[in-house]
Amino acid sequence: MSKIISIATSVPSYRHDQKNILSFMQNVYAMDEADKRKLKFLYNQSAIETRYSVLPDYSLNAGEWQFYPATENLEPFPNVELRMKWFNKTAPALAVNAVEKCVENKIAKEEITHLITVSCTGLSAPGLDLQVIEAMNLSPNIFRTSVNFMGCYAAIHGLKLADAFCNQDKNARVLVVCTELCTLHFQKENTTDNIASSLLFGDGSAAVLVTHNTYKDEGLRINNFYSEVAFKGKKDMSWELSSSGFLMTLSGYVPDLIEEDFNKLLTNALENADCNKEDISHWCIHPGGKRILTSIEKSIDIKTEDLQYSYNVLKNYGNMSSPTILFVLKEIMESLKEKKEKKANIFGAAFGPGLTLETFILSDD
Repeated sequence: MSKIISIATSVPSYRHDQKNILSFMQNVYAMDEADKRKLKFLYNQSAIETRYSVLPDYSLNAGEWQFYPATENLEPFPNVELRMKWFNKTAPALAVNAVEKCVENKIAKEEITHLITVSCTGLSAPGLDLQVIEAMNLSPNIFRTSVNFMGCYAAIHGLKLADAFCNQDKNARVLVVCTELCTLHFQKENTTDNIASSLLFGDGSAAVLVTHNTYKDEGLRINNFYSEVAFKGKKDMSWELSSSGFLMTLSGYVPDLIEEDFNKLLTNALENADCNKEDISHWCIHPGGKRILTSIEKSIDIKTEDLQYSYNVLKNYGNMSSPTILFVLKEIMESLKEKKEKKANIFGAAFGPGLTLETFILSDD
């Protein structure tokens, strides 16, 4: 068995109020007053107050923009090459910051045996894995692998790999680092998908250190993973490459699909782990959006306060794709330490293209 002994997070230096992002979007979408009011209503209902970005533009006047051209139609609109240039320039430092905080006072960087990098917002070769190794001067023969283009549930897939490595080798010290720069992929066309993406997504990185359960430090024991794919929703959530960046499809039907299927998923996951719902003390749910969280509350009959950690992350960071659930889990871990709670059982879930639903069950060491 394996356990999580440390989680650390990192965000870019540019912190944007949701109201400032709203103003930016109202202007670049060239909306009339009626549409501006509708968009304002959506932003006010988002439960998001702030988001972070590697771009300063979202809180600046057009003449001060650094990424987007200050032209009436944003032309020449940033192409995928420019977006990847910014990713390669800014993502490594963000990832390294999360990793350094994660291992601080836990292990020496020379002890890291495996590095798993996760991202769906930046792709290149050599990529983020080698950039982190070089920046941190890690061993050149470290075992490395990457999880790419899996979207919001990818952190759980990374944890699955870390768990497998630690179960195979008691001396494994596995780092999973999820880094997403979602705000690089804003699209200017006034479509439902683009509006949903620009309303929800932010940038961030999270690193998690996983060891074998015999390791001396306390942590959260990884007990079980379970996943299902609801193919009826494969067209409702997707993430595709284009010449102008990565294109997100996020239909309004996704919360309905999750509400319809989540109780069954929970039942199956608990049965797979030989566990009961009453045994769960904490819910670590990916805050893909306010409607997704309220849909889960209805589906499995839990209270809003049961998802307080998910709502906190949504409020302060928005949806950062893969790192987001680790931001939530970090808050839960810190709460357990502060309150010195014992016998905690954490049920985690995240969702992504497919429609894929991934879960885990953790318990205090």
